[in-house]
Amino acid sequence: MPNPRLAARYAKSLIGLANERNQVETVYKDMLFLQALCKESRDFLTLMRSPVVKADKKIAIVLAVTNGKISELTDSFNRLMITKGRESNLPEIITSFIDQYKQQKGIHTVKLTTAVPVTEEVKKQIVSQLQQQTSMDNIDLKALVNEEIIGGFVLEIGDQLVDASIAYDLNKIKTQFMNNDFIYKIR
Repeated sequence: MPNPRLAARYAKSLIGLANERNQVETVYKDMLFLQALCKESRDFLTLMRSPVVKADKKIAIVLAVTNGKISELTDSFNRLMITKGRESNLPEIITSFIDQYKQQKGIHTVKLTTAVPVTEEVKKQIVSQLQQQTSMDNIDLKALVNEEIIGGFVLEIGDQLVDASIAYDLNKIKTQFMNNDFIYKIR
């Protein structure tokens, strides 16, 4: 069961400890690795959420999977999560850590959705345009592909949405036709 408050508290503690030890960048890279592991391996998530597998077995498996790929601090944190019985919340904690890291570094995540994949050159142009028009210096552009928008783009910046897609325009035209006041409505 997702628990965002618990995830935020553990992530805040980890980022605080990483700041104290000057290992924030290292732990951030570890969290990106663990996030990719959680996304790629459904078996790993099932293991972490399984109440049947004992804590010592989980620690051994996690150590075998991550051996030499994560720092000692992150390894100790993973062991603590498993020992405390919080390993099922690890994906949420990882996401919360990454969000807090980006907030600390002033990195803004921008989602660009298009109907077809965009080139690196177009991504760079969008980032430079956003930097010129807003006060955002550090931008992490995530490009997504969704064929349902037909054409154009959808840009998400925090809680703001710029929908310049063909699907949006078609829905707007459809709504105008449905509410056409110039046509006499028959009872």
